[in-house]
Amino acid sequence: MTAELVGVPTPAPSLLEKAARVLAAFEGPEPRLSLTEVIRRSGIPRSSAHRILDQLVQLRWLDREGRDYRMGMRMLELGALAAHHNRLRRAALPRLHALHESTGHLVQLYVLDGTEVVCLERIGGSEDSTVPSRTGGRMPAHSTAAGKALLAFGDPAALTAVLAHRLRPLTPRTLVNPVALRSELAAARERGVAFDREETYRGVSCVAAPLRGAGRAIAAVSVSGHGIHRELDRLAPAVRTCTRGVWQDLFGPGRAPAPSRPVAPSPKNRVSEGEMDAMMGWLRFSEWM
Repeated sequence: MTAELVGVPTPAPSLLEKAARVLAAFEGPEPRLSLTEVIRRSGIPRSSAHRILDQLVQLRWLDREGRDYRMGMRMLELGALAAHHNRLRRAALPRLHALHESTGHLVQLYVLDGTEVVCLERIGGSEDSTVPSRTGGRMPAHSTAAGKALLAFGDPAALTAVLAHRLRPLTPRTLVNPVALRSELAAARERGVAFDREETYRGVSCVAAPLRGAGRAIAAVSVSGHGIHRELDRLAPAVRTCTRGVWQDLFGPGRAPAPSRPVAPSPKNRVSEGEMDAMMGWLRFSEWM
């Protein structure tokens, strides 16, 4: 087998692979690395490593101090966000499985990212494979039940951002009129759930409830499937019960999450050992996204 591979050229790593190697070089006890140390740890040629480091500095993934580089504040922010999502997913999993067992339909957990929703978890059987969604997948917020639930009970600025873009139709039933979408979100606030009646995929309907306490929604749980449009009202109480249970598991009854605050850099904008762990945790956690 080895002989057969002799003389076969090894594919050159892509730019993304090179950037990942550069970032992985910082996974160690030393908070700062020189260009020479990054080259030695990553195996990337000097010219490529220097160019990638400069780009990562511009993106705030890395910071530069003289001739040395270290993890930047953007990595800390992403690490904190990923830790939050991971905790949310782990807390929700038992109740998502229970909701799937009780309804027999596909159950998904979503968070809002800009004008789209991202699927953090997908619980379903073989019969649910016909619903074309996946963990880590993205969909427009305006067409999905989860997106509507998050927009209805979320930050008004999120809805403003969605409406600032053209509401693209995914099916003939997709709401693309801003007035109609606002009306739908108002109805969702009254019901406590949002619906998707074949607005994202033909033949697929969905009901979703926001994960929230007394404040804004931080996520949404949905139940969807083919030909269940007549079941949406019946399924809605079970979805609401699921989100209330997840919220209590996360924060306890009557509690709310601590308000998020921007991360303030230290006088020298240094990253602590704990912050470094959070950053590298994001790198490991992001693999499943």
